[in-house]
Formats: sequence, C-alpha cells, structure tokens
Amino acid sequence: MSATSTHEVSALFSRGRLTAIPRRAARREQFLAHLAESLFEQGRDYTEPEVNQALPTVHEDCSALRRYLVVGGWLTRPRDGSVYRRAR
Repeated sequence: MSATSTHEVSALFSRGRLTAIPRRAARREQFLAHLAESLFEQGRDYTEPEVNQALPTVHEDCSALRRYLVVGGWLTRPRDGSVYRRAR
C-alpha cells in the first residue's frame, strides 16, 4: 500500500477504531485492503468465529465488514462458510 493510501486509510480511524465504513467504493477498497492485510495472514484458514473475533477490534458491525471482505474478493469462503482465507 502506498504512503498516500496509508494516510487516507488512517484518516478513517479515531483511537484505533473505524469511525464509519467508507461509502465511496474506491475509499472502501483501500480500507478493505488495509483490513485484510493487517488482520488476516496469507495462506491461513480462519473459522467464522475467528473472523468474527478479529473484525470487532476495528468496528462493531463485523457482519458488514465480513461481507465487504468476501464480496470484494479479499477473503474467500466455500458456500457453506466453513472456512475463510485471505485471497490477496
């Protein structure tokens, strides 16, 4: 992530917490990249409870964050949702 992107993402946080999920697609994409890279290791499988435990450290709406990460292609999961994996 570039220095500009890092600065733009850091502006979304106050005291380590996300103030609001970005509405603009480009800004949300930068945020999701930051979230995936900082919370989830490449090549490791995560259960849904593990994902749900990590996401509230950033924002209380973990289901919305999880959905954005999956829809955006940052996390993958099978249809049954049994396991999550960082995709990029």
